[in-house]
Amino acid sequence: MSERSVSRAKQEKRWYTVLAPEQFDRQELGETPADEPEKVYDRTIETTLGELTNNASENNTKLTFKITDVGSDSAYTEFVEHSLTRDYLRSLVRRGASKIEAYVTVLTTDDYRVQIQPVAFTTKKADASQEKAIREQMVEMVEDAAAERSFEELVDSVVEGRLSSAIYGEAKTIYPLRRVEIQKATLEAYPEEVAEEEATAVDVDEEDVAAGDD
Repeated sequence: MSERSVSRAKQEKRWYTVLAPEQFDRQELGETPADEPEKVYDRTIETTLGELTNNASENNTKLTFKITDVGSDSAYTEFVEHSLTRDYLRSLVRRGASKIEAYVTVLTTDDYRVQIQPVAFTTKKADASQEKAIREQMVEMVEDAAAERSFEELVDSVVEGRLSSAIYGEAKTIYPLRRVEIQKATLEAYPEEVAEEEATAVDVDEEDVAAGDD
């Protein structure tokens, strides 16, 4: 084989079928080209929940996946983000009503760190103490949900709307609500990254103790 044909063979790109995680039934998300399998890793692909469920009413939910494994002609992904479109969130805002947001960083039972952003929309303007109570309720329920769920289970409860429904059921007793949504859920760290951070923090603490003993 001549040098020219070797370099041409090297440059030939192969198409990999990108598949959703098992919890999304390994559905096809699209295709991605690469001349080497290693180059496919860490690429992200965005789709809508509507495209996965074949239900146009769910197109206001965006899902982002990252490629973490590559086979001979397939690329496998993990969930990294769920978010609602700006247009949809804007459509929920009403003049003379309150929009109450919270940002909660939690650890699942299998040590994935996730940031979840619930948002509540009231029927009329709530006062500051009511807004505070609703925010606290949202934070507490997100923390409780993570404390008893694996990463996959938590993602399912967010994507399927179960977590927002549960928050709505409790928070509406504080002040009448029109809607509760999880506007964003983002994977912040994998278990091995969390373990590494904790080990580093312990090392620092031990150094502080040693310094204090001098």
